[in-house]
Amino acid sequence: MNQVWIKKSQEELKEEIFTALNKNISYLEKPILGVPASYLNDKVFYQDAAFLKDAPFLSTLIQNPNHIGCHTLGKSESFFKGTQAIEKELIEICAVDILKGEAGQQDGYIASGGTEANIQAIWIYRNYFRKEFSASLNEIAIICSEDSHYSMDKASNLLCVDLYKFSVDKDNRAVKKELLEQTLNTAKAEGKKYFIIVVNMMTTMFGSVDDIEIITELLKKQNSLFKIHVDGAYGGFYYPFSNEQSLLTFKNPDISSFTLDAHKMAQSPYGTGIFLIRKGLIQYTNTKEASYIEGEDFTLVGSRSGANAVAVWMILCKNGPFGWSEKIFILQKRTDWLCEKLNQLNINYYRNPFANIVTIKNEDIDRDLADRYRLVPDNHSNPKWFKIVIMEHVTVDVLLLFISDLKNTKESVMK
Repeated sequence: MNQVWIKKSQEELKEEIFTALNKNISYLEKPILGVPASYLNDKVFYQDAAFLKDAPFLSTLIQNPNHIGCHTLGKSESFFKGTQAIEKELIEICAVDILKGEAGQQDGYIASGGTEANIQAIWIYRNYFRKEFSASLNEIAIICSEDSHYSMDKASNLLCVDLYKFSVDKDNRAVKKELLEQTLNTAKAEGKKYFIIVVNMMTTMFGSVDDIEIITELLKKQNSLFKIHVDGAYGGFYYPFSNEQSLLTFKNPDISSFTLDAHKMAQSPYGTGIFLIRKGLIQYTNTKEASYIEGEDFTLVGSRSGANAVAVWMILCKNGPFGWSEKIFILQKRTDWLCEKLNQLNINYYRNPFANIVTIKNEDIDRDLADRYRLVPDNHSNPKWFKIVIMEHVTVDVLLLFISDLKNTKESVMK
């Protein structure tokens, strides 16, 4: 039973967003003297365009609300309280109705993307270990798989925390207990005592999902001190719907935070990553020096466009939970169809059964064909895999053309 997520008509969306905008300050109607911002430049973006009355997202964009801070904590800049409430409801939809958290027990905000959200999590846990355990930087480690997103490398560099990557099975991309154990033992031998674990919910290249039970079982067996962050930048709006038995939810007490990216599967504008974390943790990145901001700032990015939150909220509410489940069901079926055709051609590929990414081995696809269909390699200079992502625009008609060309290419090679 969904607690927050309800399907809404276009008229209902318009009414709620324009009501929210009316609760924000108006730079046109009020004497606003102390805010270092204004509406979008009116020499380019017209305030009185007739179509705006039917365009809630564009109206929000033009009014330019700043969603600086974290609105789930209670106190935020009161100038933009209307659209902040929209963002707060969006966070609740994602945390409760998608990731099965308890109502009101998660904090979060709309980030610039998955990279920022991943760095935010690691920043929080680094500070948590330093404050609660007096850990030094060289006692803290980030642990993730070799298939993890490059944002972990960025986080390591920015936060001065060493990064250790464990290898995975080369064919099925699975977490291997012995390889993880080797990595943990190496880190401990180098003085690491506190572990920030990043678990993948559909990796960017393979759509692979890390087995969290293997990871937590080993950590607990070794009596390790750890915090777990789930990188669902790609899979967050997909995997919970394709695999209803997923252990990567807030119901799992070992998980503290999640990254989701609405500008991937949700098809929202870029700049709509989502960071979610259990109550009581985001405070470790409170920047008290931001004292001129009502409620202070707990986020990495600071100022954020309120229009981005409105866009994602509109997309989720227009589809509704059942519409969203249907969308994922269709994409799953398309991916199943593609895999059946690849099997018939004896093409070697990897696909997590709950994912819409199919990654073909380099030796099984002609490079010119891969380039023609814009398949993305794991490494542009020395590719070993090429991936296909079944998005909304990747119809069976397009896949039929690809399969036909793949078959012809393979037959010509065999002659």
